[in-house]
Amino acid sequence: MDMSKVRAHISISLDRYGAGPNESHEEPLGEGGEQLHDWVVELKAWREQHSMDGGEENASTAIVEESLANIGAEIMGRDKFGPPEGGPWGDDPWQGWWGLDPPFNMPVFVLTHHEREPLTLSGTTFTFVTDGIESALAQAKEAADGKDVLLGGGPDSINQYLAAGLVDEIELHVAPILLGGGKRLFEGVGPDLKLEQLRAVEAPGVAHLKYRVVR
Repeated sequence: MDMSKVRAHISISLDRYGAGPNESHEEPLGEGGEQLHDWVVELKAWREQHSMDGGEENASTAIVEESLANIGAEIMGRDKFGPPEGGPWGDDPWQGWWGLDPPFNMPVFVLTHHEREPLTLSGTTFTFVTDGIESALAQAKEAADGKDVLLGGGPDSINQYLAAGLVDEIELHVAPILLGGGKRLFEGVGPDLKLEQLRAVEAPGVAHLKYRVVR
């Protein structure tokens, strides 16, 4: 029996945007989108994952630690991997936003329409999947080897998995901001998705809402 879960975690604005408008190299999360992560970048648990010192502990600490635990592979959309202009990879292909030592340290599967050889940077191998979300999930589950698969965003790819009924749990980190445009969570997912609330945690600058998808 398959005990591994497919889990989505995403920071969103009050108007449900996981990225603001006009994503660019200067503003990877669109205009105002960086504010979505104000709550997490000061946390010790997050900074340790990104090889940074210091940081604070608060009610979000346990949430972040849990979100990182028991993950064996990640699936991300091309909109998270980048670059913002998308399109074919070209002769000098984009290597992601994270430099030579990405924070993932696990297999990552990138949804894309454009074929590309796998890319290994330090402890992370990015595999580029062109034959759809089910294929990416099958590959990620195999790579995760019994652990959970994380849907790391952006909103478009999470929406695809939700609409296809392939998600087990989703945790929303709701920031008290309005972005007014951009990429919106739950867009096009429709009323057939049924959720059961598992918990709500109030923390500095964010509310964490965790749901189970009801089959």
